[in-house]
Amino acid sequence: LNPNGEEISQKRIPTLREEGYDSILKRMVSLIDSMRAASNTDVSIGVCTPGAISPVTGVMKNSNTQCLIGKPLKDDLEEKLNKKISMENDANCFALAEAVLGAGKGNNVVFGVIMGTGVGGGIILNGKIHRGRHFIAGEWGHHTLVKNGRECYCKNNGCVEAYISGPALEKRWEYLTGEVKQLENIIPLYNNDKYRDNYFRWKNEFLNYYGQALANIVNILDPDTIVLGGGLSNIDYLYDE
Repeated sequence: LNPNGEEISQKRIPTLREEGYDSILKRMVSLIDSMRAASNTDVSIGVCTPGAISPVTGVMKNSNTQCLIGKPLKDDLEEKLNKKISMENDANCFALAEAVLGAGKGNNVVFGVIMGTGVGGGIILNGKIHRGRHFIAGEWGHHTLVKNGRECYCKNNGCVEAYISGPALEKRWEYLTGEVKQLENIIPLYNNDKYRDNYFRWKNEFLNYYGQALANIVNILDPDTIVLGGGLSNIDYLYDE
């Protein structure tokens, strides 16, 4: 971005989290270096990431990219880049951008929702990120939706993320149909007679859990605006059903 917040260039690469922490670190450094090389001047560097840096230990926590947990990601990046960087939770970054420049502009209380590989959220109060004492404010993906429910990667049971994240929805589809499909290939099947009954059940479960979870946020936070982001935000019936 230039000083006016206008995009100069963009590049996207897969995380490949299954290859582990060192691989992710290497790919991040390579991506950042390529963007730095494309600029004619010194640049500031900001990194948004799933999870948060613990204010106590300085290492990553609460990340659904689990290989990051317990790692000094910010310190390692600064060492390899030989430059100070800013790092923030990805949902907080999304929420702040929407509150300042996007759908939540002009509102005092904005809740930004991330629904994709994981389920996260960011709270913006009067134009500033509210992180909370332990830097976990807004993490609605890990409040309990179903008592003694499905196991979550965080080792608790019944978390929102275990029901309405992309991987959770794909896993539920496999349970109902016996077929492994990616979410992008499941969504269009509502008109397919072969899957009609299972699709109706799958969709209703999804919407009920989504509605319950988001209603809890409304009751607690009472935001002026809720903005949806992440891959699942492209599902039309999240907005009108």
